[in-house]
Amino acid sequence: MAIGYQQENRIFTLDTAHTSYQMKVDDFGFLLHLYYGGRVYGNMDYLLTCYDRGFSGNPSDVGNDRTYSMDVLPQEYPVMGIGDFRNSALIIRNSDGSDCCDLRYVGHETKKEKYRLPGLPAVYADSGEAETLEIYLEDKVNGVRVTLLYGVLAEADIITRSAVIENRGESGVTVGKAASACLDFLTGSYDMLSFYGRHTMERNLQREEIRHGTYAIGSRRGASSHQYNPAVILAERNTTEDAGSCYGLVFVYSGNFLCEAERDQYDQTRILMGLQSDLFHYPLKKGEKLVVPETILSYSDQGLGALSARFHHCIGEHLCRGKYRNAPRPILLNSWEAAYFTFDGNTILKLAESAADLGIDMIVMDDGWFGKREDDNSGLGDWHVNEKKLGCSLRELTKKVNNAGVSFGIWIEPEMVSEDSELYRQHPDWALRIPGREPVRCRNQLVLDFSRVEVREYIFEQICGILDQGKIEYVKWDMNRSIVDVSSMETCQGRVTYDYMIGVYDFLEKLLQRYPDMLIEGCSGGGGRFDAGMLYYTPQIWCSDNTDALDRLRIQYGTSFFYPASTVGSHVSAVPNHQTGRSVSLHTRGVVAMAGTFGYELDPAKLSEEEKTAVREQIRQYKNWEELIRRGNYHRLTNPFSDTCAAWMFVSEKKDRALVSVVMLEMHGNMTVSYVKMRGLEPQAVYRDTENGRRYFGADLMQAGLPMPVEFKEYPAYQIELIREA
Repeated sequence: MAIGYQQENRIFTLDTAHTSYQMKVDDFGFLLHLYYGGRVYGNMDYLLTCYDRGFSGNPSDVGNDRTYSMDVLPQEYPVMGIGDFRNSALIIRNSDGSDCCDLRYVGHETKKEKYRLPGLPAVYADSGEAETLEIYLEDKVNGVRVTLLYGVLAEADIITRSAVIENRGESGVTVGKAASACLDFLTGSYDMLSFYGRHTMERNLQREEIRHGTYAIGSRRGASSHQYNPAVILAERNTTEDAGSCYGLVFVYSGNFLCEAERDQYDQTRILMGLQSDLFHYPLKKGEKLVVPETILSYSDQGLGALSARFHHCIGEHLCRGKYRNAPRPILLNSWEAAYFTFDGNTILKLAESAADLGIDMIVMDDGWFGKREDDNSGLGDWHVNEKKLGCSLRELTKKVNNAGVSFGIWIEPEMVSEDSELYRQHPDWALRIPGREPVRCRNQLVLDFSRVEVREYIFEQICGILDQGKIEYVKWDMNRSIVDVSSMETCQGRVTYDYMIGVYDFLEKLLQRYPDMLIEGCSGGGGRFDAGMLYYTPQIWCSDNTDALDRLRIQYGTSFFYPASTVGSHVSAVPNHQTGRSVSLHTRGVVAMAGTFGYELDPAKLSEEEKTAVREQIRQYKNWEELIRRGNYHRLTNPFSDTCAAWMFVSEKKDRALVSVVMLEMHGNMTVSYVKMRGLEPQAVYRDTENGRRYFGADLMQAGLPMPVEFKEYPAYQIELIREA
C-alpha cells in the first residue's frame, strides 16, 4: 500500500517507489509534518524537538509548557492566528474581524483511486495507479473545515496536494489566502530555482540561495504570466543535473499564484505554493466551499535531471488528455509571420499549396479572419467570418485547403473584446471594468467577464458556430493581455480572478467534449500561460512569441525543467527574425525547433529552391524522429546561459535509440574544442552514429563525451543519431 497509518502513533506515511512522506497528529490534534525525501522505514517523529523559544507563543492546550510552539514546529497546513509567525498556508477572516483559524484533526479516509477536483484541472490515474488520503481538520469555534487531499502515484514518484475549505459554521468567513501545499524542513541549506522572464523571453532559470526572510514569486496578472512560471525547485546547495537532492513543486493552475520560500530564525525552511493573496478575499457562506488548485510534488536524490524526468512523465501521461496525448502532432504552417493581418482566402490557399509541396501537414489561419479585424484595435468578440475579406465562406476555404492536401486550423481569442466591436456596443457590462473609472487598456482590448455564465455561453455558441462551418482540426487559443480592472457586475470582487479562471476551464472542457478529436494549442502572447493547468486542456502550448533560434535555446531550456517536449510549440521562422533581427541558418533554426512540436512560421514562397529542399529534408528527418522526441526521455547536456554550446538529447525508453542536438554559441580566434557528455545511455552497449558509422560504448560517450567540430561560421548546429547495436 502506498498510504499507511499507524493508529497507536497517529502517523501517516505516503510511500512511492523511491520517496517517503510522513506526518503525525500530535497529542493536541495538530497535524505536524515529519519528513519528505528518499525512502525511510521508521517513524520520523524522533526529529521533533521542543525547547523554550522565548517570544514564540504556546497554545493554551499545553498549559505552562513553554517548550511547545507552533512558531517552531513543522506543519502540514499552517494557519494564521495560532502563534506561528511564519508564512501561512491559510488565512481566515471571521465575521468578528479577527484573522484566526485553529485547525485540529478530526478524522481521515483513504481511497483506492486518485481524487478529482470539481471544475479544476488535476493529475489523473487509471485504476490501481494511485491512492488518495483525505485528512479532515476543523476549527471548533468558527466551524471551518479543511480537507487536505493527498494523491499518491507510487510508481511515478509523484505526490499531489490540494485543499478544500468549507464553512460549516453559522457565520460567514472570508478566505484571505489559500495554498495547496506546504513543505517544512527542519534542517538544510537550499537554493530556490525559479523561472522568470518577460514577453518574448520567458522562463529564464534563476538560482538563488534561500537566506533568512522570504523569497517570493507569483502573478497578479490574471494569468500565470510571462514573468514567473508557477513551478519551482528547492535544491540542496550542491545539487547538479546528475547528483544531489531536490524537490519540485508545480501548481496546476493558470491564474494568479503565489510561491513563498522562507528561512526562519532557527534556520528551518518553509515553502508554500498556492493562490495569490493579492486581489483575493473569497467569502464563504454557511455550506460553501473553496477548492484550492492542486500542487504536484516530486523528490529526487539523483539531481535535477531525474526530477525533470518525473515531471515529464507525470505531465505527459497523467495530466495531458485526449487524442493527442500520445498521438503524433501535425507539422503546421502558421500564417501570422507569413502575412499578419494582410491576407485573404487566396493568401491562405497559396500558403496551403506551398505547405503541401514541402510536406507540411496543416495550415493555420491566424488573427484577422473575423469581424472588422484589419489590425489589433477592433473586432474581438465579433465571432463571425469576414467573408468579404476572405472572398469566400469558411466552409469553402477549408475545402479548398483540404483539396490542396493539408488540414486546416484557426486562431481564436475568446476571452477578449475590443471596444470597437458590435459585442461591446451591445454588452459593455460584459467586460471587466471598475464602475466609475476608465479601463486600463492593453493591446486596445478589454477582458470579458468569464466568471459570468451568460458571457461564456454566448461566446461558446459563437465559437462553435465558426468551428461547425468546415473541417477544422486545430484551434490556437490565445490571450493577449493581463487582467487589471478586477471588478464584476455579478461576482463578489474578491473572487473575480479565481472565478474567471474556473470559467475559462469550464469553456475549454465544453469545447473538448464537443470536439474530442480537435487539437487545441494554448497561447497567451506566446508563453504567458504556459502552465500545468492549461496542459490539462491543451496538450501543447506556443512556447514563446519569440521565434529567434538563439533566444529559443534559453527559453526552451528553462521550460524543460518541468514540461515535456511534446507540450512545447516550436517553429522555424524567417530571417532576419521578426523579434530580434538576427539571422541564423535554416539548419540551426530547424535543429532548435525540433526540440518541440515542429512547425513553420514563414512564407514558403519567399524561400529559395535550395531552402525548399532543405525544408523537405527537415520534415523528413523530424517525422523519422517524431516519436523519439515526443515520447523519449529528455536530457539537458549543457547550460546555454553559461556554456559554449547548447546541447540536449532524447533517448528511447529501451535505450536503443538516441538523438543528440547541439548548437554552438561562441566562436573566437583559435577556438577551443567543446566536448559534449551524453546522458541516459546504456553504459556497456555499443552505439553507432548513423551518419558516419562510428561506434562508441555508451559509457565512453557519457564519461568523456564527443568533441564538436570547430567551424568558421555563426551558430552551427549538429544532430547525431545513435542506434544501439545488438
